[in-house]
Amino acid sequence: MEQEILKFKKVDKGSVLLRQGEYCKNGFRVVSGCLKSYVIDKSGKEHILQFAPENWLISDLKSIIDKVPSAIFIEAVENSEVQLLPIGELDSMALMPTQALLEHNKTLVRNVIASNQRIKLLLCSTAEERYVDFIETYPSLLQRLPLKLIASYLGMTPEYLSEIRRKIAQKQPK
Repeated sequence: MEQEILKFKKVDKGSVLLRQGEYCKNGFRVVSGCLKSYVIDKSGKEHILQFAPENWLISDLKSIIDKVPSAIFIEAVENSEVQLLPIGELDSMALMPTQALLEHNKTLVRNVIASNQRIKLLLCSTAEERYVDFIETYPSLLQRLPLKLIASYLGMTPEYLSEIRRKIAQKQPK
């Protein structure tokens, strides 16, 4: 059963795995590379909701559970390899070996914790605190992603993010 569930796909940077308005049929576990989920507001501005580097899951659970069109996009930020988790087969995941099921569960729980932390930070934290949390949550992405993507995720302009980075660097002991 496990072999039937494990399906892998290589995706090029910029490939869109889910478009707004489509029905989400898969969850994606990132094997290598990085994906992002985002929305585009009425003025055409992109707002990044989540990054998914190696071993993270990303999907549109509302689309899956409520069987409604997706409100988000999911796109490869880097050349990536993903494990497809077809929604129709999620019920059969109960037949997977216990250890594999536990690993999937841990990954999903980590994603929920990170999402809750992100909401709390957006509501209650300064821009500098959000940036520090980004560094702690996604240490491998700091050098891999363009500043404009990080700034979008943090809800600020790239210029303001550069100012915050300078301020933090000045505080560091030399």
